[in-house]
Amino acid sequence: MERPVAAVEFETMLLSRYQMIRRDRCGLERSAYVLLSRLTMQGPMSIGQLSAAFGLDTSTLNRQTAALVRAGLVDRIADPDGGLARKFRVTEAGARRLEETVSATVASLDRVLHTWPAADVAEFAIYLRRLNTDIERLDGRPWPRPD
Repeated sequence: MERPVAAVEFETMLLSRYQMIRRDRCGLERSAYVLLSRLTMQGPMSIGQLSAAFGLDTSTLNRQTAALVRAGLVDRIADPDGGLARKFRVTEAGARRLEETVSATVASLDRVLHTWPAADVAEFAIYLRRLNTDIERLDGRPWPRPD
């Protein structure tokens, strides 16, 4: 009998594959989607804050944010709190592209889950959140969530 944790590993690997395929149909690449989502949830952030939030080195984030700036999806602003570091803020175009990507992703999930009973979808969402929040707890990097 297969260990349940091994089955979770296998299914999450497949899910990540489907996420890569989704990008081709829904717009933003994964790093842009995640960065724009975080900046939208948390507000303007510096490279240092992004590095701490994502656990990525600053050179990686410099490349990713530079691509977002070139695409007009974020802009660099002076720290609204008066700090020295400049921060990245989502532009109107970035907010629009993020919303388009979220809407397309939700529509894709609706197509997949349309035969599931609503209670099953709600329970699945609870388990996914639990998995993510436990990962975040162990990693020490909680992710902001909508109310």
